[in-house]
Amino acid sequence: MERQGYPQPTGLYHPANEKDNCGVGFMAHLKGVPSRNIVTGALEILVNLTHRGACGCDPLTGDGAGILIQTPHEFLKKHTAQFDFDLPDKGEYGTGLVFLPPEKSDREACRAEFQRIVQEEGQILLGWREVPTDNSHIGVTAKKVEPAISQIFIQKGNVPATDDLAFERKLFVIRKRIENWVRQSELKQRSYFCVPTLSSKTFVYKGQLLADQVQKYFLDLQDENLVSALAMVHQRYSTNTFPSWDLAQPFRYLSHNGEINTLRGNINWMEARQGLMESDLFGEDLKKIFPVIVPNASDSATLDNALEMLVLGGRDLAHAMMMLIPEPWDGHETMADDRRAFYEYHACLMEPWDGPASIPFTDGVRIGAVLDRNGLRPSRYTVTKDDLVIMGSESGVLEIDPANVRSKGRLQPGRMFFVDPELGRIVTDEELKQKFIDRHPYRKWIHENRVEIQHLPEPKGEVAGLDQKTLLERQQAWGYSLEDLRFLMAPMAKDGKEAIGSMGNDTPLAVLSDRAPLLYNYFKQLFAQVTNPPLDAIREKLVTSLETTVGSEGNLFAETPEQCRLLNLPQPVLTNRQMQQIKELDQPGLKSHTISILCDPSEGADGMDNRLKEIFTEADQAIEEGATLLILSDRGLGRNRMAIPALLATSGLHQHLVREEKRTQVGIVLESGEPRECHHYCVLAAYGACAVNPYLAFETLEQMILDGMLPGIDIEKASKNYIKAVGLGILKVMSKMGISTLQSYRGAQILEAIGLNKAFIDRYFTDTASRIEGIGLPEVFEETLKRHRYAFPEHDVKEYRPLISGGQYQWRRDGEYHMHNPLAIAKLQEAVKYNRRNVWNEFTDLANNYEKKLATLRGLLGFKKTREPIPLSEVEPIEAIFKRFKTGAMSFGSISKEAHETLAIAMNRIGG
Repeated sequence: MERQGYPQPTGLYHPANEKDNCGVGFMAHLKGVPSRNIVTGALEILVNLTHRGACGCDPLTGDGAGILIQTPHEFLKKHTAQFDFDLPDKGEYGTGLVFLPPEKSDREACRAEFQRIVQEEGQILLGWREVPTDNSHIGVTAKKVEPAISQIFIQKGNVPATDDLAFERKLFVIRKRIENWVRQSELKQRSYFCVPTLSSKTFVYKGQLLADQVQKYFLDLQDENLVSALAMVHQRYSTNTFPSWDLAQPFRYLSHNGEINTLRGNINWMEARQGLMESDLFGEDLKKIFPVIVPNASDSATLDNALEMLVLGGRDLAHAMMMLIPEPWDGHETMADDRRAFYEYHACLMEPWDGPASIPFTDGVRIGAVLDRNGLRPSRYTVTKDDLVIMGSESGVLEIDPANVRSKGRLQPGRMFFVDPELGRIVTDEELKQKFIDRHPYRKWIHENRVEIQHLPEPKGEVAGLDQKTLLERQQAWGYSLEDLRFLMAPMAKDGKEAIGSMGNDTPLAVLSDRAPLLYNYFKQLFAQVTNPPLDAIREKLVTSLETTVGSEGNLFAETPEQCRLLNLPQPVLTNRQMQQIKELDQPGLKSHTISILCDPSEGADGMDNRLKEIFTEADQAIEEGATLLILSDRGLGRNRMAIPALLATSGLHQHLVREEKRTQVGIVLESGEPRECHHYCVLAAYGACAVNPYLAFETLEQMILDGMLPGIDIEKASKNYIKAVGLGILKVMSKMGISTLQSYRGAQILEAIGLNKAFIDRYFTDTASRIEGIGLPEVFEETLKRHRYAFPEHDVKEYRPLISGGQYQWRRDGEYHMHNPLAIAKLQEAVKYNRRNVWNEFTDLANNYEKKLATLRGLLGFKKTREPIPLSEVEPIEAIFKRFKTGAMSFGSISKEAHETLAIAMNRIGG
C-alpha cells in the first residue's frame, strides 16, 4: 500500500520496515454509562502522553495521534438533521471516517466506487458528511499530505441474521472491497485514501498530529454532545521510520505500543492460510476480504488486520487475543492442565505474534489490554469509586483525587485486563480465560489426535548410519573443513553448547570471497535495537520454547479435534532414526512424501532452475494426493547427482507454497548433509523449515570418535550433546531479536541478505532485505559446482584430496583471506618496535589495499576526484576545525586507560 509523503524503496530504506513505539491508554465506565467526561478524560490522557510521541524537524507535525470512541449516535443525529436523509436507529447504520484524495476527480471517483460497492453488497448509502476540521494548528509537513476528510453513512440493508456481528461483517466486506479497488486503480492520488473505521459500534478520529492537536483539529471533539462509555487513545512515536495519516492510531480494534518482531512470518502464514479458510459466517463474501493483511502496513496495523478477521470470523474478542498474544505456557510447570491444553491446541492453529507489546483493544462495548509474555511494555490501571477505569502506559496519565481511588495496579506479562460493562466489573484473567478453556475438551482432542514423535512406531526400513567409503567425498561436496570439525562440531559434541569466539571478523563477505561459500553465509542475523529489547534466553527459560508442530493446520475459522492432527516435536533437529520414522509415516491426516533436491551438474544453472521448478510441481501434486509432510532430501549425492543448496530448496518451496496459499497444508522437513553449525539451522528455520535431519553431521561425529577427536564419548552422547547445542544456539539467536518461541521464529525471515540480487531474492527469499545486491542463481550454481567438483573431479582424478583447512577462524596459507594476516601484523610490529617509517608505509599499503583482495565493501569505494583541492586558507583555519574534535563520547571501559589519557593529551595539544 502506497502512502502519501513516503519515499519509494531505495538504498537502505524500505517502507516495509515501518515500526513504532508509542503511548497508549483508555478510559471507560464499568457499567457502560456514556458521558462527556470519558471523552475529555481520554483526550487529557492523550495530551499527558505527549512525551511518548515525537515530531520531526517541523515541530508542529506529529508522528500521529488519535482517539477511538463508541459511535456517537445522538451527536450524529443532531448533525445530520440538515441533510436529506434521516439517520436510522442506533445499530441500524454504519459510519466511518474516510481519508480521500484532495484532487476532486480522484475524490469523486472514490465516492462513486464506494456507492457502487455498497449497492452491490445490498446495503444503502445514505450520504456523506464533510468532517469539520481546523488545520491552522498543524505543521507544514502534515498539511502537505493532508487528505480530504469525510464521513460516510451506510444503512443496514440485506444482512443475514446469523449473529449480532452480521452487519459489522458486511461493513468489513465493503471496506475491504473499496480498499482493494483503490490499491489496484490508476488514481494519481490513491495513496491518500484510507478508511480508518467503518462500523456501527466504534468511530475513530486520528491523523498525522501531535497529541494536543487532535481536539483542535477535529472540531467534533469540542462538541459537548459527543459522549461515549469508553475511549481509547494513542500517541505514536515512529521510532526510525516515517509518520503518515493512515498509520496514526488507534486502529479499528486496537492500539499498540511495541514491536512485532515476527511480523514477516506472521504475514506469510496469514497469507498462506487463505487457501484453507472457509466460513459459514462470511459465506461467499470470504474471497472478497483477501488479502486479509494490507500490504506494506505497519506491524501494529497488521496485527489489527488479524484481530479484526478473527473477531468477525466468529472468535470472541478475548479469545482472539489469547490466540495472537498467548501467555507463556510451554515451560510453566504449575499451570493447570486444562489451561495448558487450551494453548497447546491453539498453537496448532496459529503461531504467536511475538515481541514487546502493550495492546489495549475493544469491540466498542468491552475494552481491555494485554501485555506480551515478557511484560516488556508495562502498563498501569486505576479504578475509581465512581466506576471509572483508567489504563495507560504509565502511572499518572490522568489526575485523580486519591480519595476517589478504589484500586490500582499493573498489567502482568501475558495476562489480560478486561472491562465488561455487561457484567459491570473488571473480569479477572482466570475467570475470563476459563470461559474459553471450558468450551471444548482440548486435552482429550490433543491426546486422541496429536502425535508425539517419541510415540511413532519403530522404523521398518534400515536406519542409515556411517558410510565411511563415501564420507570424505560428501563432506567435500558440502564444503566441510577441518575448522568445522575442530572449532565448531567438536565443542558442540563435547559440551552441549557452541564454542565461544572473539568478536570481529576480518574475512571477506561471502559475495566478495574467492572461495565457494555456502548460501547461508550470504545471510546475516538481525538483532533487537533502538527501543526493542533482546531477551536473556537463559534466565527467561520459562517463556522460551523450541517445541514445534508439523503437518496441516486446517481452517483457521474452525475449531475441531482434527485440527490438532499434527506431529509434535520437542525441538527441530531430528536423528536418523526419527527421520526414518517420519518417512514411513502414513496415518489419517499425517502422510509424508519425499522429494529429492538433487540435480544434474552437467545441465548448468538452467538445469538447477528447472529442477527447482520440478520440485515445486512435485510438492503441489503431493499435496493434492494428501501429503501433509514434505521431506526435502539430498541423499544419493554422487558424481552426476549434485545437491541443490538446502537453503535454496527449502526457502524456494516455502515461498512457492505461500504464494499458492498451500503452505499451511504441509510441514517442510529437511534431510540434508549440508547444515552443521547453528547459523545454518537458524537460517533454515527462518525460511520455513519445520525440522532438519543433518545426517552427515551425525556421520561426521561418529567418524571423529573413531579418529580419536572426541575421547571418552560415544556417538549417542555426542549426538545428544550436538542436538542440545543446536537448540541453545537457536534460542540465543531468537532471543537476540526478542522472540520467545520457535513457532514464531519459523518463517519469520529475521535476516538480511548481503550480495544477492533482487530477482533472486524476490523469487526464492521474498521480502528479505537485500540492500546491497550482487549474485543470482547462475553464481550460486557455480559456487555449488566448485565444491561438488572438488569432491568429484570431472576426469575422475585418483589423487587423495583431504578436507580443506578452512581458514575462516584462523589464518591458513591455503585458507580464506584475512585482512589482519601474518605479513601485515609483522610489518606493524616491526614498524612500531623499531620506529621505521618505510616499514610503516608498507603496513599501511597492506592495510589499505582492500580493493585488490575485495575484503570489505569500503575497500571497493574510492574518493571521486573531480576538481583541484581547495586551499585550506580559503575555507576555514585549521585551528577552527580542531575545536570541533571531541572524544568525550568514548565511555570509560570501552577503551583502555592509556588510550583515554593519550586522547586527552591530544585534545589539549590541538585545542579540541
